[in-house]
Amino acid sequence: MTVEQVRETVREKYAAAAVAAATGAGCCSPADETGVFGSSLYAQTGESGAPDSAVNASLGCGVPIAVADLHEGEVVLDLGSGAGADVLISARRVGPTGRAIGST
Repeated sequence: MTVEQVRETVREKYAAAAVAAATGAGCCSPADETGVFGSSLYAQTGESGAPDSAVNASLGCGVPIAVADLHEGEVVLDLGSGAGADVLISARRVGPTGRAIGST
């Protein structure tokens, strides 16, 4: 496979995930056997501030905020934050004295 073919394959996969998210179908499975990965874990965190569209558009599905022990005043850096659901939720957890930074 050439570099251009790999690039086009990746573009197609992300485009399909974006289309699925736009129609309300998330790209993640509900949950896996570890209990750490899967889109349903967002509901289990008790967080309600991230829009459903952001959660549905999440391409990582790791739900790190389900296992992160964030506190007021801390700084969170989410590399590859996609639609930003984890950044929005983290921002509320670290409060006005903390910072939540997202990067796509």
